[in-house]
Amino acid sequence: MRIQFLKIFVISLFITTISNAQSYIKYDVSFTNAVHHEAEVKVSFTKIKTGKFSFRMSRTSPGRYAIHEFAKNVYNVKATDSEGKSLKITRPNPYQWDVDNHDGTVNVTYTLFANRGGGTYAQIDETHAHLNIPATFMFATSLKETPIQITFNPRKDWKIATQLKPMFDNTYYAPNLQYFMDSPTELSNHVVRSFDVESAGEKLKIKLALHNVGTEAEADQYFESVKKVVLQQMAVFGELPKFDYGEYVFLACYVPNASGDGMEHRNSTVLTSTRTLANGGMTGNIGTVSHEFFHAWNVERIRPQSLEPFSFEEANMSGELWFAEGFTSYYTNLFLARAGLMSPESYINSLTGTFNYVWNSPGRSFFNPIEMSYQAPFVDAATSIDPVNRENTFISYYSYGSVLGLALDLALRNETGNLTLDGYMKLVWKTYGKKEKPYTVADLNSTLNTYAGKLFGDYFFNNFIYKSAMPDYKTLFKKVGIVLNQNSSNVFFGASTSNGVVKNNPQIGSPAYNAGINSGDKIITIDNHVVGNRNSVNSILENYKIGDEITIQFSRFNQLRTIKTKLIKDPTYTITTFEKAGLEISPEMLNSRKSWLDKK
Repeated sequence: MRIQFLKIFVISLFITTISNAQSYIKYDVSFTNAVHHEAEVKVSFTKIKTGKFSFRMSRTSPGRYAIHEFAKNVYNVKATDSEGKSLKITRPNPYQWDVDNHDGTVNVTYTLFANRGGGTYAQIDETHAHLNIPATFMFATSLKETPIQITFNPRKDWKIATQLKPMFDNTYYAPNLQYFMDSPTELSNHVVRSFDVESAGEKLKIKLALHNVGTEAEADQYFESVKKVVLQQMAVFGELPKFDYGEYVFLACYVPNASGDGMEHRNSTVLTSTRTLANGGMTGNIGTVSHEFFHAWNVERIRPQSLEPFSFEEANMSGELWFAEGFTSYYTNLFLARAGLMSPESYINSLTGTFNYVWNSPGRSFFNPIEMSYQAPFVDAATSIDPVNRENTFISYYSYGSVLGLALDLALRNETGNLTLDGYMKLVWKTYGKKEKPYTVADLNSTLNTYAGKLFGDYFFNNFIYKSAMPDYKTLFKKVGIVLNQNSSNVFFGASTSNGVVKNNPQIGSPAYNAGINSGDKIITIDNHVVGNRNSVNSILENYKIGDEITIQFSRFNQLRTIKTKLIKDPTYTITTFEKAGLEISPEMLNSRKSWLDKK
């Protein structure tokens, strides 16, 4: 015991000595008015060059691609020099503060309002301080390489969970601005579960910091699911990433006042949901665990060159999100199936919605997957007042990439012998991720050529990535005993309505579009049928057949109009197993399906 005490004393003395000797940016945050969602923040910038000194709030956040303008929640900003003398502040733009006539030190204090518990923003109340760093702390671009020391002052019973490196007491360390901004922190009365994993000759710790309205037994049960997901993902790459301080932490907030979200970071991830574990979260929240942990490889280390370095001052655009987010989305439920947390049949059924969304979208005639990825700054939790035509021009890069990942996986398995998407991802990991060498789309193409042959790789990229053609899913599915059918006798109108009011832009080429129907129009009658609460547009159209012509009376700007249009076949596909469709499945098909979906 004496030796252990001496060891701890020496380590503590070493850290304290380093702390005193090295120049840090020092933060201090407290929560005395948490009931009203406020934090009091202090930051000390030292060894500043003479002249104007600028500090600011971030406009973006790691894992997000749009502008979010965190400065809007900051007030009571004051600045002093090393002797406490007040410094005059000027504002050159909405997110920056400037001071002159400092003495090499600028101490800043301000109040932060924060009340959105998710992956992008911050939330402070009596139960927790859920801090996304860019939404919480000011910074100085001129000092981006200066190490950071931050002291949290938690309320009673709060513990601290973060990927920041512990120093002493409630004080933590980040080597530079990029790491600091990428380090969300949860202060609450959370429970902690952990297990050790041997990876590449090193013992790494996986932790769950769970802020949940529930029991210890529920936490135990949920953590078993988390472990299964972690191990199935590790099986693809053969190893975990080398976490910087030897551990990875899931920061989970499953509380009624949270917002549903998940956000990846280098050695941690934020998981938030209004569903507690006892209220559907046990199964409903685990998909976010699967998605975000896969990002520890694909995004955090297998990283697009377009996101290096990540900018906190402008929107971040990348043409690789179909791969970074989309392929990750493909694997999300696949890992749940492999981990035994989702049945194979449920997994196969889950493909239907995403497939139909992408296959039937007019957006592919406007943008390929790369160009669709470029839309992220406009759609990734971004807001706008003016209407947009996303229904016809945009396909989520999550969904687009997911169905392309599915096609590539099945094509590799069925057309090239014994290759898999797992194998391709492992090669990308070894070539780029493990070395932390940023990649381009051309690099992904070249790596697929290396893995599966130039003919295969170039064909996939030339047709489905650089262009927006769709693979032959019917053939690909058949080889794993899955039927893709479009046999509905239902009619298709092409516009969503509520009490007759058209709620979205009609789909290009649909009967509603061809008839000139617009968002906001109110459909009054279809032939002799009056549309109302008890007689919706959909229920009326159920009485019609494909090819029938209908007469629609509708109101636009309080003027009645009448048009005719011809109904077409519902383009929706069904995806089901041979067995459920009553077809005989061959042993080869069954073996291929098991190789795809079974535990690794």
